[in-house]
Amino acid sequence: MALPTPDDRGADTENSSGTTPNSADGTTPMGIGLAESAGGTATAVLARPTQAKAINSRAWLSVSAAIFAIAWGGNEFTPLLVMYKRDGLPVTTVDLLLFEYVLGIIPALLIGGPLSDRYGRRPLMRPAPLIAATGSLLLAFGSDSVPMLSAGRVLCGIALGLAMAVGSSWLKELSQPPFAAETASGTGARRSAMSLTGGFGVGAGIAGVLAQWGPLPNTLPYLINVTLCLAVAVALSRVPETLAPEPSTKRLIDDLKVPATAHRRFRLVALPVAIWLFTCSATAYAIMPTLMMPKVHGAPIAFSALITVITLGCGFAIQSVARRLDRPGTIRLPALALTLVITGMALAAITSGVLTLWLAVATAVILGMGFGIGLVAGLLEIERMARPDDLAGLTAVFYAVSYLGFGVPAVMATLHDGTGIGYPAMFTVLAVAAAGSLVLVAHCRRG
Repeated sequence: MALPTPDDRGADTENSSGTTPNSADGTTPMGIGLAESAGGTATAVLARPTQAKAINSRAWLSVSAAIFAIAWGGNEFTPLLVMYKRDGLPVTTVDLLLFEYVLGIIPALLIGGPLSDRYGRRPLMRPAPLIAATGSLLLAFGSDSVPMLSAGRVLCGIALGLAMAVGSSWLKELSQPPFAAETASGTGARRSAMSLTGGFGVGAGIAGVLAQWGPLPNTLPYLINVTLCLAVAVALSRVPETLAPEPSTKRLIDDLKVPATAHRRFRLVALPVAIWLFTCSATAYAIMPTLMMPKVHGAPIAFSALITVITLGCGFAIQSVARRLDRPGTIRLPALALTLVITGMALAAITSGVLTLWLAVATAVILGMGFGIGLVAGLLEIERMARPDDLAGLTAVFYAVSYLGFGVPAVMATLHDGTGIGYPAMFTVLAVAAAGSLVLVAHCRRG
């Protein structure tokens, strides 16, 4: 689950091709974060910084560690889905727990940015590790209580939403003057991206290994994250504010409006891609490991962790290639992403019927690449169409729509249990629906 972030220099800085590069080498890093907070821009940030006398130029490390720890807490639950299902929780209930995480992410993502523009980064970001620790604590001791698990998932989602909307902005600002020495363009965005991506991958990997072979499998993976979050919460207390609170006569609801969502290419290119991003992820590492449990009965949790890491790793690795394939004003990249989604869903339909291990891994690879390329494609579209004051808000809307894909496992489990429809048939329907999205994108070759 990791996404590129907007350019460190702001949305109004373009290269000769008319695009905004996300890093010094022109590649797009991966991480689920906003380089700008919703409702604010880089220009606004630099116009009213706080006093930066005697500031430690490595203060960004504490924010980076906090984002890493929160991302860890956000994704540690994923490889443990099969553990809860194996221990007796209904499949639909566990898949709903996966989706409930989104109920915390979306509001925190959409509201956190405007609030931090009004009141500063510290008041919004400092509680985030504590919220994440509370969520992990509820998960650690709530394995027999669905309400506790639900509350824990929502709290972890809120913390991640704040890390995405506020922490990424704070990290970006701490990576540039007057809070640090001059750095290469895109440094803050890359640091945020890698913090998020690292947290997602490491959290899933370690949680899966500990739950499979370590003591206290229902508890220990979460307690490690609690300890980590408490440590970074202390470190954050020493990080300076980068954005002085500024009185505003505007209503908060006005800051949440994003007029650019009416843009034709946003509706006909970015959104048809967005809805498939976490549908791909959820298919790869929530549904497939569950279906494969009879084939990996010796280590189902470790297999789930492996599939999660493979999916995220492929999504990360393909992004530098995707950026080079991009051609502004065309549909090359969105079309390629959706083609991979169609292929991945068709492969998932086959895999869910024959339950072959190597096909499950191949499905994760294809869907991971579709996720990564789609992510780049959607955010590049947003960078090109957004005004400076729309960039973060438009990106937040894109992320919010993409996270709805985590509801797909619960819907499919409900249909399977209630009507007996098989997973091969449902994945075939998803492949056809993705083909419909491709047709829609094809009608918008030029913006």
